[in-house]
Amino acid sequence: MAGKTDLVLTALAPAIWGSTYLVTTELLPPGRPLTVALLRALPAGVLLLAVVRQWPHGIWWVRSLLLGALNFSLFWWMLFVAAYRLPGGVAATVGAVQPLLVIGLARLLLGTPVRLLSVVAAVAGLAGVALLILTDRAALDPVGVAAGLAGAASMAAGTVLSRRWQPPASPLAFAAWQLTAGGLLLLPAALWLEPPPASLSLGNVAGFAYLGLVGAALTYVLWFRGIARLEPAAVSSLGFLSPATAVVLGWLVLGQRLSPAQGVGMVLVLGSVWLAQRAQRAAAPVSPAGAAPVPGRP
Repeated sequence: MAGKTDLVLTALAPAIWGSTYLVTTELLPPGRPLTVALLRALPAGVLLLAVVRQWPHGIWWVRSLLLGALNFSLFWWMLFVAAYRLPGGVAATVGAVQPLLVIGLARLLLGTPVRLLSVVAAVAGLAGVALLILTDRAALDPVGVAAGLAGAASMAAGTVLSRRWQPPASPLAFAAWQLTAGGLLLLPAALWLEPPPASLSLGNVAGFAYLGLVGAALTYVLWFRGIARLEPAAVSSLGFLSPATAVVLGWLVLGQRLSPAQGVGMVLVLGSVWLAQRAQRAAAPVSPAGAAPVPGRP
């Protein structure tokens, strides 16, 4: 039961992230990617710090700064560069290589064996994302593709290192440290490259509040909790739920049409998530008493 609960709670994070596109396009001011990233990370981190009232100590100052850069600053920066230079479908498909990168990095940094089921799940999920959102009008831009790959590599490294470096603190504190560090690193870039908006509407404020409180503070607590309890490959595969949720919300809220190819893509995405979790269950050790599989810790 605990394993299923961990899986469901962790899956909530990418499912909620799938609403980011809808919120950004419908509620936020256009053309301010760094400002949006900053206001998504820093207020959420400061709020969580105020709740936990626990600061990193010793080596955790450096680790929090590095993880904040990988999981938030660099990842979101590259994500927005890719989004601006590539059609959305291409950007998301390039980013969907992340689970494959996680499998390789987990092998190098954690000694996790490369499992065939995990690789098949990652490839199936990548194909599913492509069918969901890639169109025949997609165009490739070398800089955009490079940025998309760099963003995927950044979050893949952040996911694996977050698993390797488990802090003497709760997932709430761990998320607070990383969000605050990532936001502080984004602050000078946002102030230098983007002037602050002259005014904010009620819709803008609601959008920023949602992305900060729900899309960052809540979801990343669940995400880092899942990283501590599940294998990195199993966690990263859940990221495929994000584009799937975005497509469903576009259909429900914006009236966008769903094609038969997108239906096949949805099946592939859900099947890849199921297959990745089965790969973890098949590899996890079972206790002598016959208890449920328990994920190993590095």
